[in-house]
Amino acid sequence: MRIKSVISAVIVLTALFVSCTGDNKPEEKTTGKPAKARAEYIEVEPNVRLHVTDLGEGKPVILIHGYPLSDASWEYQYHALVKEGYRVIGITLRGFGQSDKPYGKYNYDQFASDIKAVLDQLNIKDATLGGHSMGGAIALHYAAKYNGAHLSKLALFSAAAPCHTKKDDYPYPFFTKEDISKWVELNNNDRPALLAAIGEKFVYSPTSVSPAIGAWLGSIEMQSSPYAMEQALIALRDEDLRADLPKIKIPTLILHAKEDQIVSFALAEQMHKAISGSQLIPFDKSGHASFLEEKDKFNAEFIKFLKQ
Repeated sequence: MRIKSVISAVIVLTALFVSCTGDNKPEEKTTGKPAKARAEYIEVEPNVRLHVTDLGEGKPVILIHGYPLSDASWEYQYHALVKEGYRVIGITLRGFGQSDKPYGKYNYDQFASDIKAVLDQLNIKDATLGGHSMGGAIALHYAAKYNGAHLSKLALFSAAAPCHTKKDDYPYPFFTKEDISKWVELNNNDRPALLAAIGEKFVYSPTSVSPAIGAWLGSIEMQSSPYAMEQALIALRDEDLRADLPKIKIPTLILHAKEDQIVSFALAEQMHKAISGSQLIPFDKSGHASFLEEKDKFNAEFIKFLKQ
């Protein structure tokens, strides 16, 4: 009898142990399968993997960084969006950050195709796609090229669109083709000097971001492939997305600083006129980096748009 009692006690204790440890694994308890970690790299074609940051639960928000940053630059948007109940996915373009850096094309068609491959593989539906600077131009091109596939909304942050250089019939950008060609040459001869030149125009004032934030951005930029930086500058110089504007049929938010010295506010006004039903929110105390310089307002306006 004593042996039977001991055996019974062992069985009870074992059952209690399994029950308690099982409570720490809700996915296993409800589905019978262990939870899977989300992929940090997604292969978009043979030998080309893009780095992604995939956080949170809920309706998806896709973020595309500007030139020459990476998905790491959205750090202070990730916190806010996850807290508000969104799944946020930052995609690093090929050639930048921790993504693969192959030889080949680095134009808007290629970048849009890569984004489509990521969203296809993740089976994303009803998402908001947001992009900053060159990433905004790419987001715009994606929405037009693929007729808003996977998307319900579009957000353009200081977007270098529809053109980043002046044309005879389009005087709104700051830069000429010759200006950007000089940047290409500087990239190929003194890349830190190019980053310094961009950095001088990137912010509203020398104190609108801290020295530590500036150093952090610089460390992200230096992860980029010099070849990708060259080719992406050529895309910024030569691409013309004016024909894409009337193709945008989904709700669109435009966030842009009046004092932006890299992408003129006039471009935001032109996009606002050309994209039916779009919203334009101006920023008064930031330059090209409103997502950092005025991050509280930036996050609040973006989340407000997401909830509409």
